[in-house]
Amino acid sequence: MTPSLISLSSLDDKYVKEKSITNSEPEWLMEIRNNAFSNYSSLPHEVSPLYKKYSDANLLYPDRVYLSQGTKTYEPEEYLSERIKELEKDTSILKIGSTIIHSKISKKLQEQGVVISDLKTAIKEHASIIKSSIQSNQLDYSEDKFLALELSCFDSGIFVYIPKNVIIDEPIRIIDVLAPDGTSSITRNIVIAESNSKAGIVQELYSNKQSDDRIQQSLFELLECYVGANAELEVVTLQAMNEKNSVNFSNRKAFIERDAKMSWYMGLFGSQLSRYKIDNIMKGEGASAEDVEIIFGTNDQSFDVTSNLIHHGQNTRGRVLSKSVMKDSSKSLFKGMIKIEKGGKSAESYLAGHAILLDKGAKSDTIPGLEIETNEVRATHSASVAQIDENQIFYLMCRGLSNEEAKREIVSGFLEPLSRKMGPTIRAWVNYLMENKWLGKPLMLKTDEAMEHILEVEKSRYREADDIFEKHYKYR
Repeated sequence: MTPSLISLSSLDDKYVKEKSITNSEPEWLMEIRNNAFSNYSSLPHEVSPLYKKYSDANLLYPDRVYLSQGTKTYEPEEYLSERIKELEKDTSILKIGSTIIHSKISKKLQEQGVVISDLKTAIKEHASIIKSSIQSNQLDYSEDKFLALELSCFDSGIFVYIPKNVIIDEPIRIIDVLAPDGTSSITRNIVIAESNSKAGIVQELYSNKQSDDRIQQSLFELLECYVGANAELEVVTLQAMNEKNSVNFSNRKAFIERDAKMSWYMGLFGSQLSRYKIDNIMKGEGASAEDVEIIFGTNDQSFDVTSNLIHHGQNTRGRVLSKSVMKDSSKSLFKGMIKIEKGGKSAESYLAGHAILLDKGAKSDTIPGLEIETNEVRATHSASVAQIDENQIFYLMCRGLSNEEAKREIVSGFLEPLSRKMGPTIRAWVNYLMENKWLGKPLMLKTDEAMEHILEVEKSRYREADDIFEKHYKYR
């Protein structure tokens, strides 16, 4: 290792201070960094004693995670060059390591006041907007060790700003690739959608194959979404990092104002360990949140997902739907909490986590919970973990399918109700990555013949629009 690198286990107050000084950050941001780092140093990997025995967060080895102390620009590899060409017509941004190497925004959006830039530049040019959003929605540094890490030591980030009354029809594409030299990244992404705006973001996460077992390449990400009154924001995340020697820790926060809507759609396929924590804070009356997750694990992968619905305002509505497919000796853990505060009268909330195990070595745990502090609400949760039905496999094999083909058909049927909640393009992307992973092909979106065929099929299907609360509720 060169002197310009520092391991995660060696981070200290001096490193945090130097990071802030190097970036010429304002005092209020430096204070946040310092306060958060003190919590990072003292907190355990898993704060909740209820979840501690289930968590695989200890698979992170801080002494094998290296961060670059300087700025280095990387040339995109061949497969990324092809991806950039595909995105030339889209509003998009590509980040490798901590450096943005490609950025495109149309003249029309620039004239409307839309901003898409690296966070370092945004803090200098749009400090008042960022400061106002952050200070009016304080984050709790003590709730999670890795949230504190991301707040204190972020070395890069992307800023997206959608002004009032601006509607963006085409999605904003964000591609984040870990550096090819094996260094890790700590990133803080901020999205602000002002009142009456509407936008969609598609985020792709990748990493390169690492041959050095002494390195554990990691992506630590904090994604903050501030959704103004009557605004709509949709974030699609496709995590396709390399399985070997890579980990992905992500904290996601959505602060949702009056009559606004936040939608998360996630396909988690890559990395050795993925740990995601999603908090939807419905602050205003009539706010709504939706979190839809599809997880597919193979070999010895581990997925740890927490999704919380926090209802502050009246007449708020939340929904979490998570389905995991575990193959070989992979493992998944789904944790979720519906919390309805005293002011959350007439709230409706639903939380569901289901898993199917394709092999005897696979494992899954699901831990949903309710915390209700008022009456006149409807809230419920459901959970299930089951081995694949051998009778179903036998039935399909009797009709000419192989054992592997039978499993794939059963998985397709298991995910079908959930995938119908997504739009046709998102379904196509998810199905494309699942198909590639099942066949052992590289995990990267690509506009090839297979993608075009899948997209054509998905466009012929329709969204499911039934209301789960007509069928399934516990509190009324």
